Amino acid sequence: MNMTLKPAFGLSGSALKVIAMISMVIDHVALYLIEHGTVLYETMRCVGRIAFPVFAFLIAEGFIHTRSRYRYFFTLLGFAVISEIPWYLLNGADGTHNVMFTLALGVATLMVLENLLQRNMVLGFLWTLGMAGLALWLGVDYEWRGIIVIGIFYLYNILLNIDKNYRYSSLIFCYFIMSYYGIIGTIFAIYIIYLYNTFRGFINMSTLKYIFYLFYPLHLYILLFFT
Repeated sequence: MNMTLKPAFGLSGSALKVIAMISMVIDHVALYLIEHGTVLYETMRCVGRIAFPVFAFLIAEGFIHTRSRYRYFFTLLGFAVISEIPWYLLNGADGTHNVMFTLALGVATLMVLENLLQRNMVLGFLWTLGMAGLALWLGVDYEWRGIIVIGIFYLYNILLNIDKNYRYSSLIFCYFIMSYYGIIGTIFAIYIIYLYNTFRGFINMSTLKYIFYLFYPLHLYILLFFT
């Protein structure tokens, strides 16, 4: 990412993170605190559908630009474990697991996929499907769709220099996969990702990055307090 020049237009990676986090909070407030079936509930859940496609895109971006893929994976996994306590207290023993596990599995998928693509694309495809199946079996948030979308955005990044139109293809695939959770929210998410300008933005220090990781379990604990 270029951090020296100011973009003339668009949204930085930091802006995307903030938008996704706000969307996520709105979604979870509706899910846990608002009466289901009301107009307010449905509207807030619609806004909440913005979050995951943007997070999936940022995971693919982060994977490509991180200095250590293993540290990236274990950081996500660590915060997934921390977040599982409030997740369980909010959702009970419903067999699901929080979205940080989905993101960690996405990074694990890309770590192997990166090597397989240089040798055998068919094996890379099968590996991704296998990890999507694992996500479904484990019951992580967004299940197999989450892994596939992260894979699509990763391919978008590595193929962009070959075909500039691949940006549009990846967003179209994302729409068809993620619209299962809500059409309007997915459309907004796609437009937000389209505005990404490749700049990192203000979140360019380790401390700030870890604060954003910590935000996920922290907001679950706050919601737990009000339920």
